[in-house]
Amino acid sequence: MKLIWLGHGSWRIETGDKVLLLDPWLSGNPVLGEDQHAAAIAGATHIVLTHTHFDHVVDVLPLAKSLSIPVVGQYDLMGYWAEAEGIETVGFNKGGTVDLGGVSLSMVPASHSSTFSTADGLRTGGSEVGYMLRAEGRTVYFSGDTDIMADMEWMGDYYKPDVGVLSAGGHFTMDMKGTAYAAKRYFNFKTVIPCHYKSFPILEQSAETLAADLPGVEVIEPEVMAEITL
Repeated sequence: MKLIWLGHGSWRIETGDKVLLLDPWLSGNPVLGEDQHAAAIAGATHIVLTHTHFDHVVDVLPLAKSLSIPVVGQYDLMGYWAEAEGIETVGFNKGGTVDLGGVSLSMVPASHSSTFSTADGLRTGGSEVGYMLRAEGRTVYFSGDTDIMADMEWMGDYYKPDVGVLSAGGHFTMDMKGTAYAAKRYFNFKTVIPCHYKSFPILEQSAETLAADLPGVEVIEPEVMAEITL
């Protein structure tokens, strides 16, 4: 399995013959150059969405239509998009698991918000979630945008992820110290990969604190468009 950071909270996940784009943010992404967009989405088979803030959702519908691939996400929003936008969707909900053809994706809670702007004001787009992805004998927890939450205790015990791809930039999500706390208290990760940081000045710029607080855990600071092989 290969994980490729597209900057901020966006990921390209390659496993078997599947290429998943998690919260793909291209338009206006300050750390992903326009000359990298084509490579970022090449061969994509699915789009996976955690919530509807602009930095996660702005490119989802255009990509689903231009690439003719399904969007996977929270049931209420997927049902609405399938009807209103005419796209293929895979809708499920927290506690559910879907098989994407050799890739198992379980939806888990997150603690954040999930809104978007319209001409009629702010609207809610389903609810914020994270995912447990199982493939190639690995279980990877993609936290999405979240704070520390007590639900992480049962999630760690039940799913037993060995890799955590965790929001860690602070201000909108856990910061590095909070992420380290959650990782130590609720999980038994072998590898932790921070995200949702470095993309704006208001966010944390380094994972040094995270690495220092997680002795014995491999902490990988991702680089944009660089492969991480699990």
